[in-house]
Amino acid sequence: MIKVGIVGGTGYTGVELLRLLAVHPEVELRVITSRSEAGRSVAELFPNLRGYLDIAFTGPDTEALKQCDVVFSATPNGVAMTSARELVDAGVRIIDLAADFRLTDPAVWEKWYGMPHTCEDLLAEAVYGLPEMNRDAIRTARVLANPGCYPTAVQLGFLPLVERGLVSLDGLIADCKSGVSGAGRGANVATLQAESAESFKAYGVPGHRHWPEIRQGVVRMSGQDEVGLTFVPHLVPMIRGIHATLYMRSTGDVGDLQALYEEKYQDEPFVDVLPAGSHPETRSVRGSNNCRIAIHQPTDSDQIVVLSVIDNLVKGASGQAVQNMNIMFGFDEREGLDLVPLMP
Repeated sequence: MIKVGIVGGTGYTGVELLRLLAVHPEVELRVITSRSEAGRSVAELFPNLRGYLDIAFTGPDTEALKQCDVVFSATPNGVAMTSARELVDAGVRIIDLAADFRLTDPAVWEKWYGMPHTCEDLLAEAVYGLPEMNRDAIRTARVLANPGCYPTAVQLGFLPLVERGLVSLDGLIADCKSGVSGAGRGANVATLQAESAESFKAYGVPGHRHWPEIRQGVVRMSGQDEVGLTFVPHLVPMIRGIHATLYMRSTGDVGDLQALYEEKYQDEPFVDVLPAGSHPETRSVRGSNNCRIAIHQPTDSDQIVVLSVIDNLVKGASGQAVQNMNIMFGFDEREGLDLVPLMP
């Protein structure tokens, strides 16, 4: 059993971590920090955890966190990098659910996140935690960058074709939709029910922070530096879920696309390639760590369309973080994550 700490346990990714880790048989939750809720019972703030967690939030306490085997950072961007070195030097492994260690180039980080990176030495060794691409490196990681929600759905959809060089890299399109929980738990007029219900809009079209993360992933999987990527996110009036519609143009005979994807993901516990002709729904993955994928090729066309759906709070955040923890500590990858999706 390992000792686990969570920094920032009051946001949506924080409470989702608590939901998953509270019943994980290999985990002892030792520290859950919150500046605003210090001293308050976790189950009082999140009544769904009543009877599962008997622990209170505490203020930030680096010494207590140093007693943990692994610390999850579910904090805003720019926070984890300020304490990462001290924790790593104490032998603690870090899983950051924010973006602090996702982008390998500190200049790119500063451009997209508007602040200098203060921990470039650990940035250089951080492992990008998409298990389907980096499982071997994840096992020995001291600092793990948990992928963003959109990048998870998009990269899993692109991967089988891009890594084999079967599609053109100069016209990749990721047309993505997310529920309002992706905006976080903080008060925001744009995500009020009266503002977002019965409406549907694009945002971040001139440039979104997940664009460089997705592009970086495509470069890694293709081995090519020149990538033309259009990424457009949308907000839809639902709480959970991401639907990524991906467009690629083949560079020749791609063969049996269905077989290609089934072969690629046949041993992946949380990627489900649906039967040919399927149209995956976000509700089919709600509350689970699953990514469901379907592949289409319109008749007499070199266009390939891949549909990829995840729960943005689970496979797109906290569930993937727990999956990474399982890999890092040699547990069964499914431990604590063998969840039946919620329907209706």
